[in-house]
Amino acid sequence: MGLLDSLQNALQGGQQSGGSNLLADALTSVGDYQGVLAMLQKSGLGDRVESWLSTNAANLPIAPDEIKAALGDQCLQQLASQFGIPFDQVAGVLAQHLPAAVDKASPDGVLATRNS
Repeated sequence: MGLLDSLQNALQGGQQSGGSNLLADALTSVGDYQGVLAMLQKSGLGDRVESWLSTNAANLPIAPDEIKAALGDQCLQQLASQFGIPFDQVAGVLAQHLPAAVDKASPDGVLATRNS
């Protein structure tokens, strides 16, 4: 429980961009933000993605079950490993933090590409 609390705290905006960077770093294994957003769009969740990228709209929420359906078990297993959290909790963590992280990573409505 302490580890999950630490991850939740790191992903929340309370640590400036640190949470967004932690999430972006973990998503590198599954195609960065662009790869994850593409999977969500292919699953019919484009309206959610567009709201997160938009500069003039509120971020629409996404449910953990929608994350699971869009990303699949293999992708979620990789992310659970990256985060160091149980598989059954990763979709909930993403559902809670992905909208705000994408919003922060796209202040002008476009995701900045990362140079690793």
